[in-house]
Amino acid sequence: MRYSQYLLPTLKEVPSEAEVPSHQLMLRAGMIRKLASGVYSYLPLGLRSIRKVETIIREEMNRSGAIEVLLPIVLPAELWQETHRWEEYGKELLRFKDRHNRDYCMGPTQEEVITDIARREIRSYRQIPLNLFQIQTKFRDEIRPRFGVMRAREFIMKDGYSFDVDGKNADESYQKMYEAYSRVFARCGLKFKVVEAESGLIGGHFSHEFMVLAETGEETIVSCTHCAYAANIEKAEFKRSERTSWSNDPNLFKPLQKTLTPNQRTVEEVTQFLTVLSKDLVKTLIFESDKGCVAALVRGDHEINEKKLKAFLATENLQLASEETVEEITHAPKGFAGPLGLSIPILADLDIQSMTNFVTGANEKDAHLLHVNIGRDFHISQFVDLRKFTQGDLCPLCGGEMRWDRGIEVGHIFKLGTKYSNAMGATYLDEQGKEKMMVMGTYGIGVGRTVAAAIEQSYDQNGIIFPMPIAPFQVLLLPVNIKIDLLKETAEQLHQTLLANGVEVLYDDREETPGVKFKDADLIGIPLRVTLGEKNLKKGLVEIKKRRTGEIFLVKQQEVLSKLKEMIDQEMNC
Repeated sequence: MRYSQYLLPTLKEVPSEAEVPSHQLMLRAGMIRKLASGVYSYLPLGLRSIRKVETIIREEMNRSGAIEVLLPIVLPAELWQETHRWEEYGKELLRFKDRHNRDYCMGPTQEEVITDIARREIRSYRQIPLNLFQIQTKFRDEIRPRFGVMRAREFIMKDGYSFDVDGKNADESYQKMYEAYSRVFARCGLKFKVVEAESGLIGGHFSHEFMVLAETGEETIVSCTHCAYAANIEKAEFKRSERTSWSNDPNLFKPLQKTLTPNQRTVEEVTQFLTVLSKDLVKTLIFESDKGCVAALVRGDHEINEKKLKAFLATENLQLASEETVEEITHAPKGFAGPLGLSIPILADLDIQSMTNFVTGANEKDAHLLHVNIGRDFHISQFVDLRKFTQGDLCPLCGGEMRWDRGIEVGHIFKLGTKYSNAMGATYLDEQGKEKMMVMGTYGIGVGRTVAAAIEQSYDQNGIIFPMPIAPFQVLLLPVNIKIDLLKETAEQLHQTLLANGVEVLYDDREETPGVKFKDADLIGIPLRVTLGEKNLKKGLVEIKKRRTGEIFLVKQQEVLSKLKEMIDQEMNC
């Protein structure tokens, strides 16, 4: 491809709208252009990288036995109403009416559509397992789209769906996708971790995220330095203190004591006022949910993880209770709530099992209780994992040290169980002719996100550093001065040779200064640059430079093709 005939509008300055490196560099490198808020056009250079990712995905899906389909992006409301997601999904679901006043939405995901196909077409256990996938444009009306294609409203996604006869077979399908996704991101040349995750609006009871490691990542992930355990910060578990025999000994319980704490509401204020440590105080938080109000207890130095609480309660809606509700339940203003005398269920974080003689609110204005003990003073409905991970927590599997990383979610796989098949009546007949529910899984990859994440993981002050497998071109051919006959003739000949031998080459045949060409070459991040200079050519030499390392190789002119192919193979397989 000749640069002079290619649409590659690079920018010298960083656009003011761009917040993160991938957004800045994709705009500057002429890969994307903004059409509207959260809506982008892919220009030729960007589309080439997108197609590279799609090819890798298709190859690995085919290898795993998945079958490609293409589903509509415009979806009728009736399907979404069957699963109640029409109401539950919120304003991210772009709803509209057609000329006949019928309700539709732009598909953000396709569980309902694929389940409708399954319930119509699958009759017998002989037709499953079945795994269907597509690569398609999706739309989610994000309240605040940002970071370019990283969090856009319109985006390209690979989504897949598996159907099995039972949980055991569904686990096998899930594992196949786990392995296939791991191969996809490894083949894209990315450093990533697979972490346990929350299922969110998709639903289901188990999921994993595939996180590209990058300092600019939105997500925090924790992983063990000694074993394979990893999870996102919202899902992370950790080794807990066990309740010892002494903590069960009533003889060690001190007498319950009420003390005045005028206007002392926060953990910091109360602990300073009483001269106690925050780990010796228990916070009582009142939540409202679809299933009524509940009290959640965590240590004073810990934070409640609302997603864990929401998952445990199996509720769609959960929020901290209003001040009026707190006062109605506890008979005290916010800041003085405690677990004693409550008539609602009380859930306590696991770390509270080992606590004795702790401080709580007294359910009375300007008062707290000292020397509170479980069993003697109040009872717990259930001990549950409720708190967020904190620095210093140890691995729940091996007790090893945990590390923090930043990551960008590029893939997510879910065990759905029968959530959608139950709601939509997706059944099959088993070997005895009995009707049973199909067990489902769902699997997604953000295609544009993967390209952006690769840039977030690998760039420098000069521009993008593409991994070879998803680089728009493998080689940039750059004669420093196209007006010199020797350089032009050599470049034209080498261009044809590379194309004839299957090398993806962008030939910079512009009449620009060497400085402009070199800056653009670094900006667009093509892995290998072949530079033709008059001095070297007269010696029969050609310069090859690696974008990632900056290494320069002077190669005999007749050996350029073999050297390039060797270097491409090395980078494709690392």
